Amino acid sequence: MINITVKTRDGEAHAVEGRPGITLMEAIRKSDVEELVALCGGSCSCATCHVFVEVGPEEVKSPASEDEDDLLDSSDHRGPCSRLSCQIQLEESLQGLVVQIAPED
Repeated sequence: MINITVKTRDGEAHAVEGRPGITLMEAIRKSDVEELVALCGGSCSCATCHVFVEVGPEEVKSPASEDEDDLLDSSDHRGPCSRLSCQIQLEESLQGLVVQIAPED
């Protein structure tokens, strides 16, 4: 299992586990953290699963595709380490990942 820390909008930290191969969005939705809306269910067609990557490999801190980049541009809260959690596949290199759920637009 991949161990992740997910912070809510108010900064409360939650330990979340996910198996390799699922997305960060899926792991968060299966946990007790209820702030992540993820309206499109992971199809990269909204930005309601927006998170800020606080701790993790450099390659996970920037958008993985042009579609993800475009959706993040629509957010008033985009930051330098903004990602859509539906686009982050969990793998061993993400052990100890720390993200914070972005404010709602």
